[in-house]
Amino acid sequence: MWDYTEEVLDHYRNPRNVGKIDNADAIGEAGSLACGDALKIYLKIENGIVVDAKFQTFGCGSAVASSSMMTEMIIGKPIEEVRKLTNKDIADALGGLPPEKMHCSVMGHEALEDALKNYFNEEITLNDLNSETENKIVCTCFNVTEQQIIEAIKVNNLKTVEDVTNYTKAGGACGRCKGTIQQIINDYLNNEAKEKAEKPKLSSAQKILKINKVIENQIAPELQKDGGDIELVDIDDNKVYVKLHGRCSQCRNSVLTLKSFVEQTLRDAIDKDIEVINIEQ
Repeated sequence: MWDYTEEVLDHYRNPRNVGKIDNADAIGEAGSLACGDALKIYLKIENGIVVDAKFQTFGCGSAVASSSMMTEMIIGKPIEEVRKLTNKDIADALGGLPPEKMHCSVMGHEALEDALKNYFNEEITLNDLNSETENKIVCTCFNVTEQQIIEAIKVNNLKTVEDVTNYTKAGGACGRCKGTIQQIINDYLNNEAKEKAEKPKLSSAQKILKINKVIENQIAPELQKDGGDIELVDIDDNKVYVKLHGRCSQCRNSVLTLKSFVEQTLRDAIDKDIEVINIEQ
């Protein structure tokens, strides 16, 4: 029996935003009934803001909870911020999911990504048609592509085939693709190690100064536009402690702001292993 957080149980028992939007501006789908989990998400977008989101899902309680939480996280948010949401953000907002159920948060993210691609007319592009990695099916049982596996490895820091199966279902049926999955993991980790070795290492003082500069010049100005603000409290290696102020501190979507915007901006600018932690008021 799996252990679920109170947040997961609450969103399963009392799911938010279930249903459909008849005049939706974007619709996305992920999973399939044949695989046991399927999700459809509807978005209403006005002036670049997701003003409403609803979902229909067929699956387990974790799928319902993940879909419910995801819609709560994106309603009221600028679409560019929503595009930065990851499955890890959804799972973190739920207080975590059992490893065997992490694929539910991945399915939610994939449906959202599909909806946004459709909204921006990105469903079929020249790059998609010419990208072997994007379209190469690794797991035929669950129709999982190489790109989906690489994205799961990257976002969730996966190290083993079992991890990949938990997050994507790939390799969870006949198992014939497990060797290919292992090779994808090896190639990714080798490339990551090579890039890390080639990148100059910042001293502690340099890292602190750079983090502070990014927060002051890139992150704070964006939060201030919406009546919020951010304060750097402390830095301990790759853990960055901050305090949200103004509207950001009271916003129900503060987890999305913290992880998808603040944390991701610092990771892109400084170090991919940075973790941002909010100090409660």
